[in-house]
Amino acid sequence: MICLTGDLHHESLGTGNQRYASASELSLAGAYLELLREARVPVTFFVSGRAFDEQWSELEPIVRDPLVELGGHTHACFSPSWPHRVSKKLGFGYPGPPWLEAQDIERTLASAARRTTKPVRVWRDHMYLGGPNTDALLRARGFVASSNIVSTTARGPSRGRSGLWNVPITILPDHEHLFHAERTRAWVTRWQRRHRWSDAFGPESYEIDAWTDLVLAQLRANEARGALSTLIVHPITMHLCDGFDSFRKILAYLTTTQTVTMTEAVRVWAAKVGEAA
Repeated sequence: MICLTGDLHHESLGTGNQRYASASELSLAGAYLELLREARVPVTFFVSGRAFDEQWSELEPIVRDPLVELGGHTHACFSPSWPHRVSKKLGFGYPGPPWLEAQDIERTLASAARRTTKPVRVWRDHMYLGGPNTDALLRARGFVASSNIVSTTARGPSRGRSGLWNVPITILPDHEHLFHAERTRAWVTRWQRRHRWSDAFGPESYEIDAWTDLVLAQLRANEARGALSTLIVHPITMHLCDGFDSFRKILAYLTTTQTVTMTEAVRVWAAKVGEAA
């Protein structure tokens, strides 16, 4: 069972990817979705609240597509960043103290609700930067799951103390492990020297062909051990790397397996372990 996910950001965020892309991030998500339609593969898109507010004309056909499950991705992707850096230093976690984080969740939900009746029941913080209060706040607001963890060993979702399901990313992530846009070899070397960053898959970055081979190998390995594979594959990153050519190879594999949205993954996994979703 495989769950494909991606994060979508408002253009005014001004990310490095957005500066290098030849089209807006949401228009590229539309091109990505066309490939999903051809393959009949569902996706869970985690969308920033400001994307609903500022770019609804581009976002609307994505939201309305029956293959798309909506997730929250904070309202403004922690921008400006200074209150969040201060909050982390004070021990509240990057999203802020509980009242500020709750306000952000509510703003994100309100932005979506002004445009669509499609439910938002799953969540991923921008850059996976959830805090100590995140799961409890999401559970209190009726969310089913969050996806802020990267893991090489998890077999599937697990239920936290708050009752919220945590759905780990179990396949090599794209953005932080790929050379693309401003992430040249020289840039990554300088960045690693400064931050010594790593996740569960290590600190390495790859060219798109090598990354794709690793992803396909990990998908097959997870299938062999009966594990849920949760992918994070951003439309804009795939466009920047090779115009979706490698993503087409991944999709070809996904068409041979059971693919699900994140809420479906939780429901199936909960039934498997004898719990209520």
